[in-house]
Amino acid sequence: MARPRRAAPYDARDLTASGFFSSRIGVEDLRYLGNTRVPEWQGCPPEAMAKRACSTRSDALFPAPRAGTGRRMPGGTMTIQVQPTPITLSHAVRPRDDELDLFGLTHPGKVRKENQDHFLLGTVHQQVVLHGTSLPDPDQLPLRGSRLATFMLVADGVGSGAGGGAASRLAAEAVARYVASTLNCYHSLGRGDATEFLDALKAAAMEAHAVVKAEAAAHAAERRMATTLTLGIAVWPWAYAVQVGDSRCYHYLNGVLRQVTKDQTMAQDLVDRGALPESRRTSSPLNNVLISAIGGPEATPVVTRLDIRYRGVFLMCSDGLTKHVTDEQIAEEIGKMESSEQLCRSLVQLALDGGGSDNITVLAGRAPAKAVGR
Repeated sequence: MARPRRAAPYDARDLTASGFFSSRIGVEDLRYLGNTRVPEWQGCPPEAMAKRACSTRSDALFPAPRAGTGRRMPGGTMTIQVQPTPITLSHAVRPRDDELDLFGLTHPGKVRKENQDHFLLGTVHQQVVLHGTSLPDPDQLPLRGSRLATFMLVADGVGSGAGGGAASRLAAEAVARYVASTLNCYHSLGRGDATEFLDALKAAAMEAHAVVKAEAAAHAAERRMATTLTLGIAVWPWAYAVQVGDSRCYHYLNGVLRQVTKDQTMAQDLVDRGALPESRRTSSPLNNVLISAIGGPEATPVVTRLDIRYRGVFLMCSDGLTKHVTDEQIAEEIGKMESSEQLCRSLVQLALDGGGSDNITVLAGRAPAKAVGR
């Protein structure tokens, strides 16, 4: 089944339309996106580019040496994209914990025997752990502090062997450890200093990359280990999406669905450079070729920041959903959603009805105007 055409994600080339800016870590002022990267293969024909793919969503993930050395990208650089949004005071209220409506669901699909997708969904709090007390009702003490952050993660193992599932599990575990151990970053962000937090986001992705690479090196039988990683962290009033690979993060607001992340695939890269028409992207075999993957030859995290005081619905998914469900269908389902659980189950069912050719993972999160259940 051909992959349905999807609405294009935010186009960083169109600054007037997107309102995006770009910044390198350590640079305080936000500069316009433009020539932040100079590809070493600029000017090459599409056929030559295809031979230099560094990874793919198939058993050819690690090409033979004759396929080329792979794409080199600037090391230590992370792009942050920012969407400025006008805010009214009526929306600028931080949601309470009991207002959060979060749910995640994964399914192996109809074809694959193993589910290589993994996901995480949770909130980060400060907490006091009692080791002893003489107080009569310790369970009544307010030991858990207020919510510092909310996070959502999808990791989709690459390839058909067992290494893909191991890679996605290791990446999710590594990020979970990092999220739990960087409380100072959440406080610094609250004080208006985003530098430390952005450094931590990149470090979390690169820590997962290092863990997967080390595991692959230690187990020759599972040397083909790589995974996508899409991580969303909301620290009021901002949400940050970290992207490596082609799993996706969407934001739905006022009836409009927008793709927050951009697929890090060869086909999308060629479209961005004008070498491949957008109309041919989804049908191109290069649409399954990753130019960035956790555990692969290259991992290049890209971070997008959104102002969430208008709230809306966040949805994250592996490509097992978007292979069979169009953006228009996703928007329709969100528009009539009753809860995050109902939405996730409906979307997974749509993907199964469409063929279920891959593992399917869907996460949804929102903060309704009224607490859930009221």
